[in-house]
Amino acid sequence: MIRNRLPALALALAALGGTGAAQSVGPASGPTPGSTPGLEATPSPAPSESPTQSDGTLQILAYRGYAEYGGISPQANWTGTFEKDTGCRLARIDTVQTPEEMSAKLAGHAYDLVSAGPVLAAELIEARKVQAVDADRVDDYDDIPERLRDLVSDGDTVYGVPFLWGYHEFLYDTSRVKGRDLADVFGSDRVMLRDSPLTLADVALAGGADDPFELDAGRLGEAAERLEATPGRTFWTNQLDLVKGFANGSVDYGQATPHLRELLVRARQPVKAVAAPRVTGWVDSWMLGAGVTATDCAYRWLNRMTGTDAQRDAAAWNGLAPANTKACKGRARSVCEAYGATRSNRLDRVVFATRPPGDCRPPKGECADYAAWSQRWRELVD
Repeated sequence: MIRNRLPALALALAALGGTGAAQSVGPASGPTPGSTPGLEATPSPAPSESPTQSDGTLQILAYRGYAEYGGISPQANWTGTFEKDTGCRLARIDTVQTPEEMSAKLAGHAYDLVSAGPVLAAELIEARKVQAVDADRVDDYDDIPERLRDLVSDGDTVYGVPFLWGYHEFLYDTSRVKGRDLADVFGSDRVMLRDSPLTLADVALAGGADDPFELDAGRLGEAAERLEATPGRTFWTNQLDLVKGFANGSVDYGQATPHLRELLVRARQPVKAVAAPRVTGWVDSWMLGAGVTATDCAYRWLNRMTGTDAQRDAAAWNGLAPANTKACKGRARSVCEAYGATRSNRLDRVVFATRPPGDCRPPKGECADYAAWSQRWRELVD
């Protein structure tokens, strides 16, 4: 059985070589968020002698696969002509794989633009490390669904421009298990889950939580205890580990994206998604640093990143849905179809991640904060 699956593993790995596969939320939202893209650092342009935004240069912090300029593949080049087209210089592009790596970078350096997932975005807004975005200066902003825009806005104040989004589903090996519902997933000791505190939201959702990102201490504890009861569980930070798990027969269930499911099916892996009325997702957004005063080049970047060409190429490369639905053509068509990006009923079933406890803060609510989520997750993983 395992020997016969090796060709399928090779095919799936080859397919992943064409996607950035950034996993920004846990890795998560995305997209994860490389070379096999998403696995190795993207080369960065040489830093300028005077890397300050006021002299027409930009310093950017992004998830791998989000700011490609052709250094890995000519198919991944939506920023390569940015300097020529705009007269702005990309003095520095730092790339990371996880939110933790991104937080560490932000602690030691100020950036003009950051591609942030839901947890980090909320942290940056709360710490006033980002400034409001003038949506009127972003040409294609109105082509982004309102629900995605609202995730990085506070009333009329816009703090980020959605770039890519995704959601997770739970796959099962049809040759080994029946995969009837999520109770089977979280009751299995042969399940591989995304290594992120926000995975507890998936457990809570399976347990009937109305808003899985707003849990009091009791509901959070119940979710953690449910995972603790399955000692054989494993975790992935790189989706290639999940591919290998299915291919070598060590995994019955796995948390993945629709795009990865399609790659596995294309590689003749016997996998299907467990039926679920709701799923958890995330949105990665471009945010503008609080210290940026001369913003012309920053807005030119935002316009490049929300334009249909960049959105189409970034979606196809990363295997995540484009925020601008007009980009769902050509190379991005299959990705958009996998996520149902242009179908409102598919979008409605996604519970998008926020930084816990969201709106459920004391004194109005009694939800556990993100530090409690992180602590419970470390206890599970370590």
